[in-house]
Amino acid sequence: MIKVKVREKYRGLSRQGLLDEAYELGSNFEKYSIGCSQSTVAALHELLNIEGVVVRVAGSLAGGTAMQFVGTCGALSGGVMILDYCFGRPPEKMSYQEEIKDNLDAYFAATEAPMLLADKFWKEYGTINCINIQRRLFGRFYNAADPDEYEKMVRAGAHESTKCPHIVGDAARWVMEILLDKGAVEL
Repeated sequence: MIKVKVREKYRGLSRQGLLDEAYELGSNFEKYSIGCSQSTVAALHELLNIEGVVVRVAGSLAGGTAMQFVGTCGALSGGVMILDYCFGRPPEKMSYQEEIKDNLDAYFAATEAPMLLADKFWKEYGTINCINIQRRLFGRFYNAADPDEYEKMVRAGAHESTKCPHIVGDAARWVMEILLDKGAVEL
């Protein structure tokens, strides 16, 4: 496990304060910068001492991965990236030349935290897929890779607080909760 520190300007916050701030930051990053995966990661990067490159590599996970919309919700994907940053299987547990005895144990241990996050999505939204979350939010699917469809999605309120920003806010809050519960955050 990699432990991450709360950034200086947020260190005085209580647990609930950190959870609330994670939600607000996630929601606002999506509202003003768009991109569910990157916004989820950016919120947690703002709160925690997580390398900035992680925000960068989350970029194409939005829209069900590479704007395909049939894959996993970007907010969930971004959240999984942060959880893997802290709990993921380390490279020394992998090999391209031989089987490593405790490789599978490390692999399955690394999936525990992301499974908790996915469970929260299932309970709250009934799905983990972008296309189904869109149907829930808008009553239909928008292909945001198409400029006309994206504009329709924006006009339907995509970046208003009850739509995509809310999903991202939830994801950021849930990731922070998991990190705190599993002892990965140094206050």
